[in-house]
Amino acid sequence: MTECNRPPVQFQPLGRREVVANFDGGTITSDGGAVLLRELEQRMGIVRRFADCFTDHRDPDLIEHTTYDLVAQRVFALALGYEDLNDHDTLRLDPLLAIMVGKDDPAGEDRARERDRGKALAGKSTLNRLELTPPGADASSRYKKIVASCSSIEQVFVDLFLQAHPTPPERIVLDLDATDDPIHGQQLGRFFHGYYKHYCYLPLYIFCGEHLLCAKLRPSNIDASAGTVGELQRIVPTIRAAWPEVKILIRGDSGFCRDGIMAWCERENVGFILGLAKNTRLIDLLASEMQQAKELFEQTGAAARVFKDFEYQTLDSWARARRTVGKAEHLSGGPNPRFVVTSESREEFDAATLYEKQYCARGEMENRIKEQQLYLFADRTSAQTMRANQLRLWFSSMAYTLLAALRRRGLGGTELESARCDTIRLKLLKIGAQVRVTVRKIWLSLSEAYPYRAIFEQVMANLCREAPMPLRC
Repeated sequence: MTECNRPPVQFQPLGRREVVANFDGGTITSDGGAVLLRELEQRMGIVRRFADCFTDHRDPDLIEHTTYDLVAQRVFALALGYEDLNDHDTLRLDPLLAIMVGKDDPAGEDRARERDRGKALAGKSTLNRLELTPPGADASSRYKKIVASCSSIEQVFVDLFLQAHPTPPERIVLDLDATDDPIHGQQLGRFFHGYYKHYCYLPLYIFCGEHLLCAKLRPSNIDASAGTVGELQRIVPTIRAAWPEVKILIRGDSGFCRDGIMAWCERENVGFILGLAKNTRLIDLLASEMQQAKELFEQTGAAARVFKDFEYQTLDSWARARRTVGKAEHLSGGPNPRFVVTSESREEFDAATLYEKQYCARGEMENRIKEQQLYLFADRTSAQTMRANQLRLWFSSMAYTLLAALRRRGLGGTELESARCDTIRLKLLKIGAQVRVTVRKIWLSLSEAYPYRAIFEQVMANLCREAPMPLRC
């Protein structure tokens, strides 16, 4: 049949010039900078380690997409800003994403079925099997045969953290926090949370600096600290096995100030700095300092702080008295008392330093959680089961780990070395590029108008200092 030429799209003119558009630019991608993620993966094997946590019971002679292909496609797409599985019915046409995954035929010309030709990657239905395969699936299962090992995935985040430190640090701080993950359907584990005032999950996060060590999906009808000791019992021995001399301290808000957590830390020689919810007894103990802070505020008109260092024990919930620091603060809006409890000695940190320099630094962890939820779609937990939604959270967590590694390994010494994941994506990965595949080469013609070429080249130079991983058969 004769192919008719489609008329161009007409826009408003610019002066005497017409502005017209045609879809005839060739194979062009908007994610040209994503080859940096491929380079990082080739040298560090982050996604490869994640993919090894899945057991594939499919017949290898009957498949076109390996487990690594599927996992890498999902993680890279999340890192590039494609949040839904539905996006992959279009993304499977993108030869650059196929190159990142490692497809020998990035144009998809040699696919077995005619309807798949031109589509090198998997569609949403195939990718969905990663999330929906039950733990007991095996080779006799009909469709869903790629089983995720949850314990192996949890271990990968700790292993990647250890791998990122060639020299053991003297001291590390593990930040604990819980956050809301709103849900809008009838998913399993759906409960209303009184504090957040909506239906949500309540995932537990553990970070060390920018390194994610734990992302545990939980229902919201529990205490914020539930399961913390179990996660620490898993993570801390692994770290100590690799770094026997490291000093470990945990840090969290008042939601984690529980006698069970503190008692475990004291038994295991793990330090802690935890927020302590105020009550009438604590307020009375801080009354003199609060008056001093008020007088200072009235004299200067500026926020005033006075600290008190004392021993405190609850009436019945704590097994023993512990060092407590009270911050008596007076602001323009009135008094603002705050308290922390700690195992750290007075010789190591005085009261002001302990609160202002050690405890308040935990706010940076909240930025990392927001980074993952807002820009890497950790809140896309719309599957029916908790297991499937936990896997979605881990895919998002792995995309965060990948971008954090790019920031740490590639962006050092550039103006983007402390940029958020969305800024890295926008300025470094979203580059218009033409993709041409020949017998001997794959050509990427990046936009001449790209404004961050110098940074791009510096990132590539930084990544080239990393030794590539050995090739796998």
